[in-house]
Amino acid sequence: MAKLTVSDLNLEGKKVLMRVDFNVPIKDGVIGDDNRIQAALPTIKYVLDHKGKAILCSHLGRIKKEDDKKGLSLRPVAERLSNLLNKPVIFVPVTEGKQLEDAINKMEDGSVLLFENTRYEDVVNGEYVKRESGNDPKLGEYWASLADEFINDAFGTAHRSHASNAGIAEAMHKDGKPVAAGFLMEKEIQFLGEAVNNPKRPFVAILGGAKVSDKIGVIDNLLDKADKIIIGGGMTYTFYAAKGIKIGDSLIEKDKIDVAKKILEKGGDKIVLPTDNVVAKEFKNDAEHKVVAGDIDDGWMALDIGPKSIEDFENVLKDAKTVVWNGPMGVFEMPNYAQGTLRIGKFLGTLNDATTIVGGGDSTAAVKQLGVADKLTHISTGGGASLQYLEGKTLPGIAAIDNK
Repeated sequence: MAKLTVSDLNLEGKKVLMRVDFNVPIKDGVIGDDNRIQAALPTIKYVLDHKGKAILCSHLGRIKKEDDKKGLSLRPVAERLSNLLNKPVIFVPVTEGKQLEDAINKMEDGSVLLFENTRYEDVVNGEYVKRESGNDPKLGEYWASLADEFINDAFGTAHRSHASNAGIAEAMHKDGKPVAAGFLMEKEIQFLGEAVNNPKRPFVAILGGAKVSDKIGVIDNLLDKADKIIIGGGMTYTFYAAKGIKIGDSLIEKDKIDVAKKILEKGGDKIVLPTDNVVAKEFKNDAEHKVVAGDIDDGWMALDIGPKSIEDFENVLKDAKTVVWNGPMGVFEMPNYAQGTLRIGKFLGTLNDATTIVGGGDSTAAVKQLGVADKLTHISTGGGASLQYLEGKTLPGIAAIDNK
């Protein structure tokens, strides 16, 4: 069912509360990567251009004690946002109370305000109370009372039921106020939803990462939907063990071998595993390493897929019309074991007739490092959220958005 979006709202003169995802890396007050801020700009600019009053809220990091607040203020984000918008951004260093209310009441049409990190509310008087991350209804109701309309543009937190997304939405519904998706959220729903529910075929999923346990739900859901599922990364070797292939000292989840067997039985030739691997003596970039096919001897650990596997995976992908990729093919942070991930990312950039969707930190980093991000259809901004969406789960942040 189609969801209400920001373009469906009458914004002029309205106080528009927006949940954005400004959970960016900050060290000593300096932002390391502003991609998430830039991703929110289209929705923010649309509200401002249509003379709405944009009231922005976001979490930043995890706050479990009072000292955590010192390095997790959103003030540097307000400054960066001001530069990106080329206009002043009002920063309010509190999350509730008269100072915030007065600042909002003084806003002019087309102005923008960002208030302090919503997770400041998780610690009150030095006590870890989780008002925000525990979805305290009173907090959601308070934030909802500040505005006429609510836009959720934070897909990265859509799988969490927090006061700043689900809580605000619930309170808005009670008051008969609209709850809409921002453009970023709309894009995530469109591309991930289409890939899972109505893909152009052949549909190929590429799943990497360390643990089978992280991807069981995704694999199980996609077995009924995808034409092929390529598996790489550390979880490969649990599947190897399930097939009776020797894994040496490679990563394994012994308690998931039976699960891997069931997946292989159910998936049959849909499941595509690496046939060769880059193996090393130690978990170090400069350790002695080599390529082996099949069994891996004791004393060696697999840290990347090998050249034959890359070629096999490319052959599976070359005719694909929909590709979803989540998770690296090897230990991407070490250059000697990054080739599998980089080669797959580069190849995806050549699939001009396919819908290509990438999610997960290392996969996203790979396509950006290669300069092919703009050749892909969509780069998801949500790690856990995109995985749960691919599992077919209902995400609270999306479920709370009004239907048209």
